[in-house]
Amino acid sequence: SSGVQVDRKSHIKKSDELVWLVFRPCFWEILAAAKKGDLFDSEQEVDHKEQHLLFSEPQFENQHYADLKKLCIQTKTLFEDPEFPADNSSLFYSKPPPGAVHWKRPGEICKAPHLFVEGISSHDLNQGVVGNCWFVAACSCLALKPHLWKRVIPDWKEQEWDSNHPGNYAGIFHFQFWIFGEWIDVVVDDRLPTINGKLIYCHSKQKNEFWSALLEKAYAKLAGCYQSLDGGNTGDAVVDFSGAVSEAIDLKNEKFYKDQNKQKTFFAELLKVWGHGGIISCSIRAGQHEIELQMDNGLVKGHAYSVTAVKEVRLQPRHGYTGKEAIPLVRMRNPWGKTEWKGAWSDSSEEWSKVNDTDRKQLGITVEDDGEFWMSFKDWCRLFTDADVCRLINTSMHFGSWTVNENPLLNRCGGCVNHKQTFLQNPQYLFDVTEESDEVLISLQQQDRKIHRKKGQGENLTIGFSILRVELNRKYRLHDILTQECLHTSTYINARTVFMRCMLPQGRYVIIPTTFTPSIQGDYMLRLFTDVDSGC
Repeated sequence: SSGVQVDRKSHIKKSDELVWLVFRPCFWEILAAAKKGDLFDSEQEVDHKEQHLLFSEPQFENQHYADLKKLCIQTKTLFEDPEFPADNSSLFYSKPPPGAVHWKRPGEICKAPHLFVEGISSHDLNQGVVGNCWFVAACSCLALKPHLWKRVIPDWKEQEWDSNHPGNYAGIFHFQFWIFGEWIDVVVDDRLPTINGKLIYCHSKQKNEFWSALLEKAYAKLAGCYQSLDGGNTGDAVVDFSGAVSEAIDLKNEKFYKDQNKQKTFFAELLKVWGHGGIISCSIRAGQHEIELQMDNGLVKGHAYSVTAVKEVRLQPRHGYTGKEAIPLVRMRNPWGKTEWKGAWSDSSEEWSKVNDTDRKQLGITVEDDGEFWMSFKDWCRLFTDADVCRLINTSMHFGSWTVNENPLLNRCGGCVNHKQTFLQNPQYLFDVTEESDEVLISLQQQDRKIHRKKGQGENLTIGFSILRVELNRKYRLHDILTQECLHTSTYINARTVFMRCMLPQGRYVIIPTTFTPSIQGDYMLRLFTDVDSGC
């Protein structure tokens, strides 16, 4: 972890390998401190995830793709997934699709099915009848990043239909998702739900291309059924595709469009994130009866858009411009594959006359209703209310649980700082800022709960964290707040992830992740990052 020493144990992710360094006091000191309940939580971490992260990729439902495919080819049968059957239990738990559903394999839907037709593109995708524009937007973002989609769709050449070797087709596919700190391999059969012969969920524009429909099926299997994907967060899906760190930004509250300097700083940050391979999405908040309501300007409320480019475009030396001026622009894609922004810098707007032909060609400006469009960054900040900014960065990672124990020294479920009697009973993590000052990024993620929606228990816990500055020589847990100072407290919200960026001066700090109220149990993953390398 760059610039952050976390609790004497740091996981450092480099590419797909995970290296971890352990700095521990002597055994007897640890044992004595543990008996008193004094150890920081990462000094006590022994988690099966660490073994998976270092040595293997877990198989969801213990289904091994290669073994299952080999068996199907040997027995000349097509795979039928017993863990996600082609029946209503895999479709819904309360709201059935609008019509009689028939499960069909791709070869029953079209003549020459393929995973990819002429490669993979953010233009491939269209949304289905379920309200999962957030997932489709994340898929559009994924399609722009070859190093990511090749990780999510492993062995993609081997999985592709091969007309020269039809005996290799077994009706089985697999995908990988980064779930709570580890890559999970998910197997599915290729029976897909249709109404009147047409796919009813996520599908490609090309009728014989099936990567998006099969990827969605694997994701629905993780969630328990397709209906569990109705309503979600694009940033969460991007994290599941990449292991990125997601930051939710309230554009409405920040009012970037009213402050030129603030807007300029924010654009520079997004340009940096985009330049480093980050993924950005956005949406417009909607009331209960405004979901997917198209506004007069062409934008749609309650609907997730994927950002497909962030650019500063130079204006031609005419129309009163010197040729040195540049305007910040953002390009987006509507998961519907149609319905675009109608204002300034839209496909056929007069603003494009201010940009020379070469630049327009490089930007790929097309006058067609394909769902992709440009708009000025100022308008983007003004009209969109929420953005998810996902950074592909190396972080430390710690896994823990909020657990109840009658012994106050061992209880790890004390609620937020409002509960002064029990607050310090929560997990505690120690870290150092080694530079004079540094920007620290902190992400607290709870276990995804979509799979519990079928039981009516899919609501996220309300979580957050506090950062306390402590003595430079502190080695053990806080039991009383005396001279220590609580510098920052995150928002407490029932989201899967709570994120904070803050500048901290050189010193030693403790992070305390909590649920809002005491005695609420659950699992979490804590991640930290700073720009400056501390030599960890």
